[in-house]
Amino acid sequence: MPNHNAEASTAALLADLRGRMTALALAQQRRAQLTATATARGKRISVTVNADGVPIELKFSPSIDELRYEEIAKAVIAAAQEAAADVARQTKELVAPLLDERARLPRISELVEGMPDFASEVPPLPPAPITPPNSAERVDAAERAAAAAYSDVEDTGRGSGGVTDSSW
Repeated sequence: MPNHNAEASTAALLADLRGRMTALALAQQRRAQLTATATARGKRISVTVNADGVPIELKFSPSIDELRYEEIAKAVIAAAQEAAADVARQTKELVAPLLDERARLPRISELVEGMPDFASEVPPLPPAPITPPNSAERVDAAERAAAAAYSDVEDTGRGSGGVTDSSW
């Protein structure tokens, strides 16, 4: 004898899931179209970035020749960073309703007894540095990351341990 309640519940769940996937796809399409523009040095420099924060347009005003190359370089970086921060803010605003809705849903660990909550074990994504390559801050961060990557490795003391080792 078929269980009509279970069938109806499953159908409703699948319809809800399809609706959520459609909303997610729409949000992804809208996000892909986001841009942000920032200016620097009295609007002499304008940088536009795409949704990923990648510069896609750079404009200089006719009075750009009043600036030294170093000033232009710093202003381009500052404007690009400001535009990237703006597009990141726009992205957060766009996905906030989806994240709020997801937060109200039960986790799989709440539905399946004994299932661990893997989402809570994912480490947060660290912010990318905004300092130039080879700057002291970037080098220090890379060294800390390298040290942390091998902090839980155990030395077994078995010699070379390579594939040419006779113990293979």
